[in-house]
Amino acid sequence: MTFLPKPSEPHELSDRVLFPFPPEIDFSNADELLPLITSQARPRPDRRPRVVVLDLSSTLFMDSQGVRLINEVRRLLHPETLVYVVARPDGVASRVLELTGLRRDVPVYDNVPEAMAA
Repeated sequence: MTFLPKPSEPHELSDRVLFPFPPEIDFSNADELLPLITSQARPRPDRRPRVVVLDLSSTLFMDSQGVRLINEVRRLLHPETLVYVVARPDGVASRVLELTGLRRDVPVYDNVPEAMAA
């Protein structure tokens, strides 16, 4: 039996941090997610994340608050920390990223293994 990570439960892999997003991102939870992500991605004495992967592959609904959240994460992290996004190509999150133009500014991958290997 495979146990999948709970959405919004961060996972650290060497110099990369994987942060699964919840099924819905909107005004009701976007502000709560920001400190969770930044606390996991900020440098500490024992490690300095080089890449933060935001996994939206399980996100079924996302409005402009999700876009704002991703932009805030990028703004608040160390300038050398890269932010990658995972979004299913046929999913709502992918479409929102495309419509808002954020897809041009942030690398978007189809699956987690691709993003973690980049």
